[in-house]
Amino acid sequence: MHFRLAHIFSVLAIVLLVHVLDAQEASKPPAQSSSKPSAKARAQASNPDFGYVADGVYRNSFFGFSYKIPFGWVERTADMRQDNVRENEMPETGPRKADEPGKPLVLLSIFARPPEASGSTVNSAVVIAAESVSSYPGLKTAADYFVPLTEVTMAKGFKVVNQPYDFSRGANQVIRGDFSKELGTLTMHQASLVTLTKGYVVSLTFIGGSEDEVQALVEGLSFAVSQKAANPKPLSPKVYRAGSWFEN
Repeated sequence: MHFRLAHIFSVLAIVLLVHVLDAQEASKPPAQSSSKPSAKARAQASNPDFGYVADGVYRNSFFGFSYKIPFGWVERTADMRQDNVRENEMPETGPRKADEPGKPLVLLSIFARPPEASGSTVNSAVVIAAESVSSYPGLKTAADYFVPLTEVTMAKGFKVVNQPYDFSRGANQVIRGDFSKELGTLTMHQASLVTLTKGYVVSLTFIGGSEDEVQALVEGLSFAVSQKAANPKPLSPKVYRAGSWFEN
């Protein structure tokens, strides 16, 4: 399926990629970690919410997944939400309002070390966000989302390592794509996982200094209905060019 990038390029792609990748060098002020919301807020399951962090685990009951945060990592979720608020006037906490279906949700943003701290290694990171499917006219499957996602990723200097393939976990189909980028003597590796659920695109970005590190980060992800992931099954062979995936 062909997508016109101008129609579906959104803030979510910028949130997932530009902020995370620029944070490898840029400085940001520290922010407090997400706190567990009240029972009343969690009970409003009719609208998606930001989830919460408790005992080192990020949990989101609406989207039905959790993520075990690596020990010692720092959270910058509030910073990214504040950036998004300034651009989109999005509330920073609490459940999503019914009249805000088109605005992106920054769910989690964590780093191996503070983004403002220099280092000799890739600053590993995990960023999770969600956005209404209605923001992407014509999008039918999680694989379709990789057209604009790959466009943005390649624009940041990455190359495609693995084309999108089935990496399903739990009840929902999950599609994964892998990328890499040379940073002098270092190589930044990125895995992007995408799933569609409850009318939302949920995109999970994992960045590390090696393929093994990225895979270890992915293993911290758990969906509500857990099951062992089968061997990744590649989708129909496709070639990416001119903003679209084409059958090979």
